[in-house]
Amino acid sequence: MDSNSIQFYTFVPTNIVETKVSIEKSIKNSTPLSPVARTVVNVMYTSRFIEERSAPLYKQYGITSAHFNILRILRGQKGQPANLSTIQERMIDRSSNTTRLIDKLISKNWVTRRICPSNRRKIEVNITDLGLEKLLEIDLGVEQTLKEILSNLTTKEMGQLNTLLDKVRA
Repeated sequence: MDSNSIQFYTFVPTNIVETKVSIEKSIKNSTPLSPVARTVVNVMYTSRFIEERSAPLYKQYGITSAHFNILRILRGQKGQPANLSTIQERMIDRSSNTTRLIDKLISKNWVTRRICPSNRRKIEVNITDLGLEKLLEIDLGVEQTLKEILSNLTTKEMGQLNTLLDKVRA
């Protein structure tokens, strides 16, 4: 290996292992990226990688990851309704058209929507029993898919990655 070539490493608690695929190779970039650019591009590229690998699972149910996100938010309400602004605030992808996404879930009878009795300007959304059943079914597939995607990481490495990502947003 010549002195100008770059090596990429993955941290493993007991040793260092050279990775076969670097972000530069993945995006076919021949110029080395700065550490800042490399990190940001890598996070963005990996996010899309996970989304693309997960999409076929959601497609089986006629939904997207954004629909799945809404169902999980509503399940977290534990039977209490959520208004549109609450759902929008908790969405992973906040640029999504929440109303349109909810309309699709309503057409599947997975959620209901009604006008708030105490404030007629608010719309309340609840997950239905059928929605909860479907969500449990989808959860199993999502968990398996995510395990496959993250199979190159140990539990400890996942914890370290989560700590670092949390630190970025701090």
